[in-house]
Amino acid sequence: MMIRREAELLMEGGGGTAALKPRGLALLDTPAIRRSLDRTQGIDLVVDLGARIGSRTWWRGLATCTALCAITFSLAPSFRPLIGASPAPMGQAQAQQMRVQAIAPLALGADTGAHAPATNLVERLVETPERPQIRLTASIGQGDGFARVLERAGVGEDQARTAADLVSQQMALGEIKPGTRIDLTLGRRPNRSVPRPLDRLAFRAKLELALEVERAGQALRLVPHPIAVDETPLRVQGRVGAGLFAAARAAGAPAKVIETYLRAMAQHVAVGAIRAGDRFDLIIAHRRAATGESETGGLLYAGLDEGKKVLRLLKWDLAGKEQWFDAAGVGERRGQMKMPVANAHVTSSFGMRFHPILGFSRMHQGIDYGAPMGSPIDAATDGVVNFAGWHGGHGNYVQIRHPGGLGTGYAHMSRIVAHAGEHVRAGQLIGYVGSTGLSTGPHLHFEVFKNNVAVNPLSVKFTQAAQLAGGELARFRSTLAHLLATRVGG
Repeated sequence: MMIRREAELLMEGGGGTAALKPRGLALLDTPAIRRSLDRTQGIDLVVDLGARIGSRTWWRGLATCTALCAITFSLAPSFRPLIGASPAPMGQAQAQQMRVQAIAPLALGADTGAHAPATNLVERLVETPERPQIRLTASIGQGDGFARVLERAGVGEDQARTAADLVSQQMALGEIKPGTRIDLTLGRRPNRSVPRPLDRLAFRAKLELALEVERAGQALRLVPHPIAVDETPLRVQGRVGAGLFAAARAAGAPAKVIETYLRAMAQHVAVGAIRAGDRFDLIIAHRRAATGESETGGLLYAGLDEGKKVLRLLKWDLAGKEQWFDAAGVGERRGQMKMPVANAHVTSSFGMRFHPILGFSRMHQGIDYGAPMGSPIDAATDGVVNFAGWHGGHGNYVQIRHPGGLGTGYAHMSRIVAHAGEHVRAGQLIGYVGSTGLSTGPHLHFEVFKNNVAVNPLSVKFTQAAQLAGGELARFRSTLAHLLATRVGG
């Protein structure tokens, strides 16, 4: 032990040097300490627990270690949570005041910016002069009202309503786009207890129209300012190169317009088969104001030059419904049977077969398409959902009714998206591949009915296409020729 060793070192000096020891160290050289050192001689409390395992010395060291750990844990602090006082719930008036003072113009319809009123500690300055006019700008928020914007800017309620009524004579107030900026001029007021009068407001109502409300004596009047607009379409052409979408974007076509172009082309060509050397041609609705602003609309014409074949498609309104017609006046093919699930393979065909679960042969009234669990299932053609829900051995099942006494069925879905009575179009998502009902694995059981009698889906083809004729075809060709005369760049 360290104490014994120190004591021995202190006493090794002999009797002649004992008088030279400091008083504090000399106290260690006592008979009691000598007897204690003799008793502890040979006892090692700091034991290496990795050696002589199982001996008395090892057990003594383990007992010492256990005692020290127990003392440490007993002195450890508590980890119990300290429960603090909860604030009282906020009242309705407090919640309303917090809402209007928050910075959330889009989420709350721009109804923010209210300030807390002054308390009794604020001294009002009555004699301060006022400016004869105040010019400011207000913006219309999402879901906001025109009169409400004026009132928040400081216009009196009566004058705000009058200005809104004047503007509504030129256009519906709901047609004013969110984010429109309104320039306001507020005049001098007779006293501080009334709002300032509206002297003038001006804003851009449409691309072709600017509106101004000005004061004429005691009344307000509306002054419209028409703006000349050039409606020449914008034409974008280019080579497909590494990718059609990227090439069209680089040429200046908007992303949504390109998506419309690809959907139109998909009716006639396989988009994935378009080659790098092919050339695309897009004509887009475009309007340019004399003041410099412009608006880009939707796609009017879609063209694709494949070398030996040139495809020209024009959007045309037929009986109130827009669709794409080719240069010969033939419209989109409607109702054509489409693959209900992509990248699938036939696992069981139509006809008699041995049922793998029931254990006997019976008629298989459809085709099984093997596909991964959760693969999207699309409507094969246009129609109305006749049934959507659980249907016995079919599991989750959707049945769609089509014109001409035809119907299709989709079984064993993991989840149904369509609803009964819903009108669906070809390619619209109606559910996901699953293994519900009498099924041995994830697949789609696809059925086709003719007058409520099951038929082989591979034997049915739906082909319907509108055909322009007479005066309608002449107007169509005239419009197409006029658009093709548009220069690149507008």
